[in-house]
Amino acid sequence: MPDRLHFGPDDLLRCRFAVSPLWETQEAVRTLKRPDRHGYHPQWLRRIRGASAGLDLAALWLLMPARGYCPDFIGPPPIGPAATFEEEIAAVRAADPGAAREELVRALASTPGAADSALGRTLLADPARAVRDLADAMEAAWHALVEPDWPRLRALLEADVAFHSRRLAEIGLGALVAELDPRFTWESETLTVERSAGHVRHLAGQGLVLMPSVFAWPDVVGGHDPPWQPTLVYPARGLAGLWAEPSDRTSEALVRLLGRGRATVLAALTDPATTSALAHRLGLAPSSVSAHLGALRDAGLLVSRRYGHQVLYARTPLGIALAGGGI
Repeated sequence: MPDRLHFGPDDLLRCRFAVSPLWETQEAVRTLKRPDRHGYHPQWLRRIRGASAGLDLAALWLLMPARGYCPDFIGPPPIGPAATFEEEIAAVRAADPGAAREELVRALASTPGAADSALGRTLLADPARAVRDLADAMEAAWHALVEPDWPRLRALLEADVAFHSRRLAEIGLGALVAELDPRFTWESETLTVERSAGHVRHLAGQGLVLMPSVFAWPDVVGGHDPPWQPTLVYPARGLAGLWAEPSDRTSEALVRLLGRGRATVLAALTDPATTSALAHRLGLAPSSVSAHLGALRDAGLLVSRRYGHQVLYARTPLGIALAGGGI
């Protein structure tokens, strides 16, 4: 049966997009055990093979059934639209042990025999220690699996959010949901998700968090029962170009398409950067780099986001594909 999320008037005002390094870490851990998720990530899997071998992920994997419930306190809804991993893991460490134990019981029940296993009994016997150990395991996974590639992942996720935020302003939530993923449909103020879980929830003024994910593909994930804020996780746009490696020099094909100056700027933007940082890196005048960045953004190859007093530029999925030679 599909999931159904019923919206009231207040819920429509409280929908937001978010990016979560903690969630990506959780899904990266899950992806290691799910061959059906490996299709877009062979380069990443090869690169992290040695680092992943040194991790103890047994407890996390025990709580990640292929079908069933995963404890919400391990991957709570994002604190804000751009929370850091440090902020998010602090929330995990602050989980109430009593509430965490209830979630552990429910998660272990999703896998036959898990609650009676030695590891399952250990988790349930001391939930305060379980919270600490699971947070430690998640933090170790972040450092080994996700943090080295986080600038690249964040750029793709933020490009997805920027694109869909613009579409939300153009066409509204009801039309947008089907663009996020074909398994989402909207009718009569109800968002239906074609999954086998069969959950029904009235949002009751909490609204909904919409979150793109690199590692959740090919799944869509509905998360967080009360009191957690409802969250829907969907595969981010542009996964096909995610791991494309920039060449040592700007390709002549890209130069012919964009002109040398713009091609050089696009190729150099391997990580989100400011105008001044790019100008310093390329040895160009900031005014020239600024003009190129504006043209590339207008063409849909970059997005810009303000962080405090700085404006960071990052490639969109199309920009990533072009810079990686996908033209």
